[in-house]
Amino acid sequence: MKSSPAKKALLISLVVSVVSLGLKISGFWITGSTTALSDAAESIIHVLAVSFVFYGLLLSNKPADEKHLYGHERVEFLSVGVEGTVITLAGITIIYQSVENYLHGYELKELMSGIYLIGGAGIINLVLGTYLVKVGRREDNMMVISNGKHTLTDVWTSAGAVATLLIIKFTNFTILDSLVAILLALYIMYEGGKLLKYSIDGLMDSRNPATDTAIRNELANDLPGSMIDVHNLRHRTTGNTTWIELHAIFKEKVSLKQAHDDATILEKKLINAINSDVIVTIHLEPEGHHEEVHDTLRDADQQRPLEDFI
Repeated sequence: MKSSPAKKALLISLVVSVVSLGLKISGFWITGSTTALSDAAESIIHVLAVSFVFYGLLLSNKPADEKHLYGHERVEFLSVGVEGTVITLAGITIIYQSVENYLHGYELKELMSGIYLIGGAGIINLVLGTYLVKVGRREDNMMVISNGKHTLTDVWTSAGAVATLLIIKFTNFTILDSLVAILLALYIMYEGGKLLKYSIDGLMDSRNPATDTAIRNELANDLPGSMIDVHNLRHRTTGNTTWIELHAIFKEKVSLKQAHDDATILEKKLINAINSDVIVTIHLEPEGHHEEVHDTLRDADQQRPLEDFI
């Protein structure tokens, strides 16, 4: 696959995330803080997630082949789903570790050294996350956007860890270590839930409201030439490609060439109406009673009702 801004962004994310993880592990090793441990644990999962998302991007950009006739773009939803899952698991892990350490007591040390290390990791992730979200939105790539948002959740966990260690250092209020970690975990799980929703919607071919509005607005305009009406509209978006299919009714006795030319004009209009790659399939129908036109399908070997096809 040729180099692309999205690919470059995820590769940078992978390398920088490993550096950030090293700083956080050092911060935990020095302080023994529950919050620092939770922050480091979240980063371990993040590195694994970035690795999977990077592979998902490489796979999604592969062209269609004999086995995958519609291409590989749907892997984006799987990648985002994995990212959301690991974020949620990170939140659960943080809550578990917080309760565990609260029940068995604390032994914190070298807090300022840990603050410097964790704070440095947070600043690095703030720059990285902002960069990833910017690139993802510019390239309209949800895998990069989700990775950027995950990176920015690292910033919040690091900020929480730094604030917690500072307060504990000056107040010796050690129970705050667990309380703050649990609050951060709930926030992380909320962000993970949003990514999981996006993943499930994509895998289930849920209707994209913006795309649906753009298509219907175009179809509400005057139809080309001999085209009378359209119906049975369906569409789905997989990665950067939107697939549109519909039935078009043409005037009686129109030639096949004329009907095809008019359908091609509508196809071009639909492509121009959507801000992504678009593939349009139009089923041509003659003017007449709808069920009679499709009467041959009535005896087809199928379990679905005729209405699903016409």
